[in-house]
Formats: sequence, C-alpha cells, structure tokens
Amino acid sequence: MSVSETTHLLQRALESECLFNGDWIPTSGSVMPVIEPATGEPLMRCAMASPADIAIASRSAALAQPAWAALGPRERAEVFRKAADLAQRSFAELALYVARETGGGLYKGEHEVREAIVLLHQAAGLLSQPHGLVLPSAAGRLSYARRQPHGVVGVISPFNFPLVLSLRSVAPALAAGNAVVLKPDPQTPVSGGFLIARLFEEAGLPKGLLHVLPGAAPVGEALCRDPNVRMIAFTGSTAAGRKVAEVAGRNLKKVALELGGKNPLIILEDADLDLAASNAAWGAWLHQGQICMATGLILAHESIAASLTRKLVDKARALTVGNAARGEAALGPLINQRQLQRVHEIVSDSLQAGARLETGGEYDQLFYQPTVLSGVRPGMRAFEDEIFGPVATVVSFASDEEAIELANRTEYGLSAAIISPSVGRAMAIGERLDCGLLHINDQTVADECINPFGGRGASGNGGSVGGPADWDEYSQWQWVTVKNTPPIYPF
Repeated sequence: MSVSETTHLLQRALESECLFNGDWIPTSGSVMPVIEPATGEPLMRCAMASPADIAIASRSAALAQPAWAALGPRERAEVFRKAADLAQRSFAELALYVARETGGGLYKGEHEVREAIVLLHQAAGLLSQPHGLVLPSAAGRLSYARRQPHGVVGVISPFNFPLVLSLRSVAPALAAGNAVVLKPDPQTPVSGGFLIARLFEEAGLPKGLLHVLPGAAPVGEALCRDPNVRMIAFTGSTAAGRKVAEVAGRNLKKVALELGGKNPLIILEDADLDLAASNAAWGAWLHQGQICMATGLILAHESIAASLTRKLVDKARALTVGNAARGEAALGPLINQRQLQRVHEIVSDSLQAGARLETGGEYDQLFYQPTVLSGVRPGMRAFEDEIFGPVATVVSFASDEEAIELANRTEYGLSAAIISPSVGRAMAIGERLDCGLLHINDQTVADECINPFGGRGASGNGGSVGGPADWDEYSQWQWVTVKNTPPIYPF
C-alpha cells in the first residue's frame, strides 16, 4: 500500500517512522522495512524499539495509570466506543492494510476489523459490569472484594492475526484500569500495533496509557523483566512462550500464555463426507494454516478415510494460490522464507518416514500449495509438530477409543472438533479430549472474540482471555473490611 492509497487514519503511522507513547516519538533503535509477503515490496519503514525504549515506556505507563484507573467508568467506556466508531468508518482502509501486511485474503482482513470493533464495544461493556462482591461476614462488619488493576500490562502479540490478537488483550486491560505496553511482531507492526495506536489516539485515550514498540526478542525480554510491568499477556509459539514464562516468572509477574496447537478433527464413519471435507479443508488451509487453532490432525474412521482423502485432494487442486489481499487467489503466501522452509521440511521428513503425498508439497516464492498427506502415523513430524502451513494431515482410526487416544497423543491442548450426526456419541468422545475449546459438528478454527479462549498443556497455562474471562485476567481481587470502631482483642 503506497502512502498515496491511504486515508487519514493510517497515514500518520505509515509515514512517521516513530514509536508511540500517546505521541509519535523517535526510537533509540533501528528503522526497518515492513515487507508485503505477497509481493516482496516494502509497505513502510518502521521504527524498531530497543530495550532502553521499553524501560522509558514502562516508567511512563506506570505514572499515567493511576489517573486512568481513577476515572469514572462511563468516561473510560466512551473512549472505546469512539475507537469502535472510528474503526467502522475506516473499515475498508483497515481491512485492506491488514490483509496486505499479513499476507491474507481481503476476507481475512475484514474479519479482523469486524472482530476488533466487537472487542472495543466489549471493553466498553466491561465497565458497566459489577466490579466486586459483597461477602458474608460477622454482624457489624462490611466485607467486600473489589477488582483492582494490575498496573502496567505488557502485551506481546504474533504476526498471524495481529489486530485481533493484540486488541483482545489491549482493550480489556485498558478497560480494567491498566496501562499497556504493546510489543507487536516486527513483521506486522501496523496491524498489530500502530493501527490500534491511531484508533485510541483519535478516540482521546490519555497520553502515556498505551505504548506501541515493535521489536525483536531482546525487546520482549526487556518487557518481561521490567519492574514496572506487573503482567505479561503473550500470544505466540510454545517455544517462545516457555521463555516468556521463565523470565516473567522469575520476576514474579502474572503471565497469560496463549500458545500453539496440534488440533484434532475427528470424523466418524456416519458423517456426511461432503460436509466433513469442507470442514477439514477450511480448518487446515484457512490463512495458509497459520492459525493456532488450525486443524493439525484429520482423524478419519478407516471406512471413510480414503474417500475423505480424495475429496480433500479435489478441494486442494481447486484452490488458487496468489495475492489473496487483491482478490487474485483463495490462499496467500506464508509470512516469510524461514516459515516456508520449516513447513517444507516437515512435509519432506514425513514423506521419508512413510507418509504419502496425495497433492501439493510444492511452492513458488512464499506461496505453498495446499497439501494433503495420508498414511500419517504417530512419530512422524506431520503427526507430532504444529506445522503452521497449508497441510492437511489424514490419520485413520478403527474405533472411538483409538480416535480419543490419537487425539490426546500430543503435548498440546487447544482446540478439538468432532463431526457426526450422532451428537450424543460425539459429545461423549468430546468429554474425554484434552482441550480448551471443543466443537461438535464444526472444525477447529471456530472462534468468536466474546468467548473465553485458552488451552491446556503446551497450548497455554490454563487461563483464558475473552468474554467473561477478561475481568479475571486483567484485574486482581482486593479484600476490604469496614467496621464502625476497632474491636478489643485479648492482647
């Protein structure tokens, strides 16, 4: 997107080559180009933060936060409503930019902006909910618990759905009375950061409450260490999440981790194969498989596995791959060369281990063809690893017990799904799956930003963000008692 194509909202962010602290400020770090994955062309030049910038931002946020927390809930809520209205009025501009920066289709950019608008309205609504509880106590004593902000929340977000995965933490954290230091992925600094900065800047968020500092791993580590930051909300790979948890835990911070997944879709023998294939294809290939909830294992009953595989092959060969943001294809590019090589290595290693390539397995530049692997077994990388690419992995099973064992044979525990007209049977299977999200008669990438979202095991640390979980994540309880006079104690 050339600057001449932009409207007022994003132009300042695209031209400034600055960080954001309520104002647009020079960085002590470097300035790097942001590359559009589909074209290889630069979209903008972005300021990259340094650890020194994190220290300055965190101190500033800590100073600004108390006044924000003391502001009335209606005044705070109005900021979110204004930001949502601005996002709606700038919908087309924002959707196109998100699609281009992430390498997604325009429909994917539109989805992110729609969800962002909901997240902003939801944050406003959070402030009209009860902020505490009156507790039972002895006569003559008032006992209650109230929710208190943590102070400064650090948010580290990824490249795949950067607007949603940043804002789902930024908006409720601010609504709960916190200040936020946001480190978006440097590959998607506008979608994951500066776009949000512009919305809140125009909506009148007081300065110093939101800081946007894209940067590499040392910047994230500085955020996890900084004494002014009391909570870290991280979304990304399991390997990076372990490092975040280690550093933040050593500094006694609350940590919310939303990590990877190897998500099983179980298709029983009585399923409608056309519907099942449609669900499996969407779950495996949406946004080139670069989704933590992507269908990583298609577990098909042995009596239908061959037929289902043929239908998936037909769908893969019918899908076009190219510049999806411009409407030229159904699927776009992977985010970078490193990710493409990793996807291809997993496919190649699995073929060497005995899996069968039904279609795909080829690429041109960053465009990886939708791929179908059959004959996949435990021990193969396609079975064990989160691929994060457009690869449908078909595994057959002979019984419900075997399907459950295969689905649970992973360190991950994010999303799972079951397709069958026998809803009772599907629910009985689902009750035995280790997952944070369970979908009966749907695929695994089934999410709404108003639901509590979280995984188990290597998919997260057991908490949830979104909807009713937001108050629990972004505030902490304070117990208060009140008496008319102090009691007399025995000593």
